[in-house]
Amino acid sequence: MESTAALTENVKLERQDVIDALAEVVACFSTYSNEQILQRIPEFFVSHFEAVRSELWLWEETSNSLYLIHSAGKDAERRRDYVPFGQSLLGKVAETRGAIDNVLLSSFGGEDQEFARENGLSYISCYPLMSGSGALVGVLAAFSQSSVSKPLLAVWRTYAGICNIKISDVFAAQEQQKQITQLSLLFEATRLLNSTLDLAELLELILKIARQEVKADRGSVFLVDNKNRELWSIVAFGLDQEEIRVAWGHGIAGRVAETGETVNVEDAYQHPFFEPSFDQRFNYHTHSLLGMPIRHHSGEVVGVIQLLNKTTAGRFTDEDEDFLSKLSGHMAMALENARLHRESLEKQRMEKELALARGIQRSLLPDAPPVIPGFELAVAHEPCFECGGDYYDLLNLGPQSLLLVVADVEGKGVSSALVMSNLQATLRALVMHLHSLEVLALSLNEMIYNDTKSEKYLSCFLGLVDTRRNGLHYINAGHVPPILVDGATGNYTLLEEGGTVVGLFPKTDYTRGTIQLKAGDILVCCTDGILEACNENEEEFGQEKLAASVLKHREKSAQGIIEALLAEVNRWCHGVQADDKVLLVMKVNSDGSIVRAQNPLPKSELT
Repeated sequence: MESTAALTENVKLERQDVIDALAEVVACFSTYSNEQILQRIPEFFVSHFEAVRSELWLWEETSNSLYLIHSAGKDAERRRDYVPFGQSLLGKVAETRGAIDNVLLSSFGGEDQEFARENGLSYISCYPLMSGSGALVGVLAAFSQSSVSKPLLAVWRTYAGICNIKISDVFAAQEQQKQITQLSLLFEATRLLNSTLDLAELLELILKIARQEVKADRGSVFLVDNKNRELWSIVAFGLDQEEIRVAWGHGIAGRVAETGETVNVEDAYQHPFFEPSFDQRFNYHTHSLLGMPIRHHSGEVVGVIQLLNKTTAGRFTDEDEDFLSKLSGHMAMALENARLHRESLEKQRMEKELALARGIQRSLLPDAPPVIPGFELAVAHEPCFECGGDYYDLLNLGPQSLLLVVADVEGKGVSSALVMSNLQATLRALVMHLHSLEVLALSLNEMIYNDTKSEKYLSCFLGLVDTRRNGLHYINAGHVPPILVDGATGNYTLLEEGGTVVGLFPKTDYTRGTIQLKAGDILVCCTDGILEACNENEEEFGQEKLAASVLKHREKSAQGIIEALLAEVNRWCHGVQADDKVLLVMKVNSDGSIVRAQNPLPKSELT
């Protein structure tokens, strides 16, 4: 009876020791830092629960392996400090997520048998460590030189359970801290991305932030050029700054832009869209590669970020993708702002250049109509854009000759304005040496044709006024027929004699027309911007309305007729101008005296 009582007391003391040991472990775990806890787990297994050696292995998702991070107890050498999923005893525990007790290491063969033989550790017990969500965190292993009793195994299981709870807390805290850190990084990255509107500097910043966070050796940021269906970049870290262009759908970057799908590979050379010519060109070797789309908030892919060779692992991780995905919207917004800023600067530069070009173009036109005894002259010029292709000129060729020119270059804008300036220079050069209206028209046609190769042509009216005899000789080269209104009868004539447009066909002949002018006659020349002005019903102003308006206002001065005609055209089209406009009016006086236009508009208002 006495021995039985003593034995019972010893068991109680052993149980009390176990309870005290577990209580001490729990108390210590509550005061240690996360890293101290991970280190103490195998140490407590040895010091408090009689394991000969203990090891803590943590799971690494990217490599699909367990890694030994801490050990305690008997020194033991391992061939390697990682175990792939499903290989050897530890890898199988990771695969099955099931605990094992008192397993004879030598029965497994391979590295396990070698480890047992070299270190004298015959038995192993393994306990998988799981997170609260059920994901594998690691494996806790305990080694012994002989089989462990069932009571002690029960204590080991209890201790492994406590470690499992604590490690879950540790990793939850680490994940929370990681999220806080990532949010902080995203905030800082957003601040940096909003710190500049310079596109090249912004691309550098994007690449710098991405490389530092995901630990990449090199990388590039490509922008999508939808118009040309290609990617382009002026930034590639680790290389000299030079523009790189990638055709849409070519290479991994082009594939990402085309499909909007992320490409994450450990061996780029195994990917069917990888182009090794990049490596050959820059004497580089790409291993791992991550290509991700940069998406606008609308979902549109506006760019591609491509990172090469992760420096801390074999391939880029899901966390890397997650970080770049969260940063993508901020990158797209910053790129959009930089693009709009760049376009704004380009627009300002173009507006400045166009304003200068308009000033130059205006300087090519006469400052004011010349004063000709017996004639009144007035003209208005309204370009549709900053520069236009409509042209007029009034050239005194002698004391009794005046050349009227009204022309309309095909198209609008800068290209037409360039042809117009060429016409002005060519015309003024030719009239100094040619004395035939037909030869003048033919020469103009040949020179414009040779300069533009039929890509640009123009219609033109050339009117030579004999101010002494009141005669008008003219050639209409495909132009809107001028209207000659008889001041006495109100009847009008269209001046159509001439030929085809200038610059479209070589070796074109032109025919001269002749009209005798009388006192009170009014000649109105214009470009199609006047006649083709449309109302809300798409009805054109037309020649009939123009002639009727001239008749209604024929008692006014030439300048007064100009103002009245422009007012009626603007009322007709509600001020909407779809084409360049030139309107020239010549009125023949009754007595040949000099009559100046009444209250002429300054040139700045006419043009």
